[in-house]
Amino acid sequence: MAYEVNGKSIETNDNGYLLEVNDWDEAVAEAIAAEESIELTEKHWDVLKYLRDQFINNNGNQPNERTIVKDMKDVWGSKPSSKDMYQLFPGMTSKQGGKIAGLPESRRKGGY
Repeated sequence: MAYEVNGKSIETNDNGYLLEVNDWDEAVAEAIAAEESIELTEKHWDVLKYLRDQFINNNGNQPNERTIVKDMKDVWGSKPSSKDMYQLFPGMTSKQGGKIAGLPESRRKGGY
């Protein structure tokens, strides 16, 4: 599978996760989000930037759901509920958000 973005083919694994983290940019994120039926808002971008920052600047760390919710409080000023996060990323923030953020597929089983 591959995404076609700005005339360039971006390779993915069988589940649609980028094979190369550095292939990601905002246009790629928009393409992946469209494939996931998500229209990106400012809050989505906050989460995507957070996930990429954690991965790139924290030794490949991919935070779990609880950590994401806790850290988004610092960004948004109030702690989002699990429902708030589900409305942004119905396929789980750590997994679907990570996919849209161009991160490798997480093998972690889940949420908290």
